[in-house]
Amino acid sequence: MLGIAILFSASAFAQRGVKISTVVIDAGHGGKDPGASGKHSQEKTIALAIALKLGHYIHEYMPGVKVIYTRKTDRFIPLYKRAEIANKNHADLFISIHCNSSTSPRPYGAETFVLGLHKNKANLEVAQKENAAIRYENNPKEYKGFNNSPESYISLSLFQSPYLKESLDFANKIEHQFKARAGRKARGVFQAGFLVLWQTTMPSVLVETGFLSNPKEEAFLISKTGQTYIASAIYRAFKAYKIEFEKENAIVKVNHTTIHKQPVPVKKKKAKPLVDYRVQFYISTRLVRNVATRFKSIPDVSYYKQKGIYKYTSGHFSKFSRVVLHQSFVRSKGYRDAFVVAFYQNRRISLSKAKVIEKAGM
Repeated sequence: MLGIAILFSASAFAQRGVKISTVVIDAGHGGKDPGASGKHSQEKTIALAIALKLGHYIHEYMPGVKVIYTRKTDRFIPLYKRAEIANKNHADLFISIHCNSSTSPRPYGAETFVLGLHKNKANLEVAQKENAAIRYENNPKEYKGFNNSPESYISLSLFQSPYLKESLDFANKIEHQFKARAGRKARGVFQAGFLVLWQTTMPSVLVETGFLSNPKEEAFLISKTGQTYIASAIYRAFKAYKIEFEKENAIVKVNHTTIHKQPVPVKKKKAKPLVDYRVQFYISTRLVRNVATRFKSIPDVSYYKQKGIYKYTSGHFSKFSRVVLHQSFVRSKGYRDAFVVAFYQNRRISLSKAKVIEKAGM
């Protein structure tokens, strides 16, 4: 077989790849759920004000990004519905905004959380306070028996997000901007079991913007100036994350120019393996016997083992658009926390990397 010798122009290139085009901003609490309270304020009001300012900045300075709010007014939204809004809109990022509180007036500063196992009692208590919002709901089936006990949090932490790396990266950028832009005390990035993050299928963070129990910090968070600084800091973190993420996940397509048509032999290339998308729906510390009986409503079940945990998946898809449809099917069978995982050459990879490989036709 003959081909044409090509000389590539290094100066001309176009980039395409995974883009961050949709962000969901979640103002914590709302309506009959006030959240934390200070002497002069309620968490639900401050969270909404900051959320709207953040959305305004993104809309104003990044017109290519679609901003979706879980609420724009003082109304109650169940925790599971917030994740549902993000999932249905195929969001690329989920930002949940909150305020902290303590029994002591001394603690102050901002901290950012991602879904995971808490490392200390303080982190557990933050999650317990935020998850207490489910007492205003009557949807126990949506949380699979979760009861805000320490045992429930250990079980919740097993459903580790496939987007942990991206979530931690964004969270660290937020904390950096809180210190650099807003001049706040950055308490750090932590992991804990937040129900609002549990079922999201994209990188997700929960931001505690400060302590309403601290009089000085409450005054800052109530003020228009304070809210502007906080929203601006999160916006700057989002901008930095978006630029870095899209640069890392860009596919460089080099424009080429034909210099001559001297025939040269071209070897047939072997077809490269495709990305293998699956839907993960169940985990266990023990190997499941009689899979066909145990998971009779789920087709094409297989498993992989990671850090001593057996993780069960359904299906094999080469396109992300198809596996998302299968994810909906698996969730309809009762596995509401099912999520998409990706493999390449029999190794688990991030979804962002998988999408780049898929688009490149690698």
